[in-house]
Amino acid sequence: MTPLVIGHRGASGYRPEHTASAYRLAIAQGADAVEPDVVLSRDGALVIRHENEIATTTDVAEHPEFADRRTTRVVDGVERTGWFTEDFDWHELATLRCRERLPDIRPANAGFDGSEPILRLSDVLAIALEADRDVSVVIEVKHAQYFEDRGFAVAALVLAELERSGWGARQAQVLFECFELAVLDALTPFGAPVVFLTETRGAPADEVASMGDRARPFSWFRTDSGLDALAGRVDGISVAKRDLLTVDTIGRATGTADLVARAHARGLLAFTWTLRPENRFLNPRFRSAGGPAEWGEWEAEYRAILATGVDGVFVDHPDRYLAVLRDAA
Repeated sequence: MTPLVIGHRGASGYRPEHTASAYRLAIAQGADAVEPDVVLSRDGALVIRHENEIATTTDVAEHPEFADRRTTRVVDGVERTGWFTEDFDWHELATLRCRERLPDIRPANAGFDGSEPILRLSDVLAIALEADRDVSVVIEVKHAQYFEDRGFAVAALVLAELERSGWGARQAQVLFECFELAVLDALTPFGAPVVFLTETRGAPADEVASMGDRARPFSWFRTDSGLDALAGRVDGISVAKRDLLTVDTIGRATGTADLVARAHARGLLAFTWTLRPENRFLNPRFRSAGGPAEWGEWEAEYRAILATGVDGVFVDHPDRYLAVLRDAA
């Protein structure tokens, strides 16, 4: 089966991530779906940003009126310093402009800095509806427990926005994902697939909050026992690309793991993130000569991932990865 090709934060290999132009370009290039990350503003707006800390992806630091909002927070156990969406009302966030998150790797994208505003979930849903074909939206809820602890009913806000934006009957075009299970449980009644994201290391923030040291690590969820626990609770699992590769002692890929097959055996879908062509993001086996921004043997890495039977891939360059699928057909 041909996997879904999901524009990761839009076509973020060509435009600053989470901008309207990135989403429209991903759709124009043929992506089956686009993936917005959802965080929250102080007044409950569903803001589309990779993180709630926005110094690296917006021009907030250049706004003197917001200088006193710079602060330090612990988010999911990690101390961060910067500006956080939950300290702004939506009308304040709307005055900011987006910037390329990886300017050293993607300097051409940085040429678009300052040209587009931040989006809300409603904006991405509207862009998907502009398409002349059905385009799915993979909604990733970020830091759910963190926002719940601050009084936000995260799942209820997301579901209300889907209804308000005319997506209440579009379950076939929606997929929810999160690194935490509790919010996925709360989103399940909508009727769209829910997919549990796993990091290579660490543990789900909601389990850490409720279980402390007894929280089950992400790695456990990729074992047979973990997959058994997920079956029936979620519809799929989404894993870091590195967790689909077997590697030698120096980290070079030697083959692929059986994780996808084990997930499928339990009726679970299997997705992977994020496929990118630059050396910085490739397994060492597939890197080329040159620096981190040079493109390596990304097609070979992609074919290795496809050979696992994965159901969906998150990519920054939808056109390039779709071309490999067409060539293989």
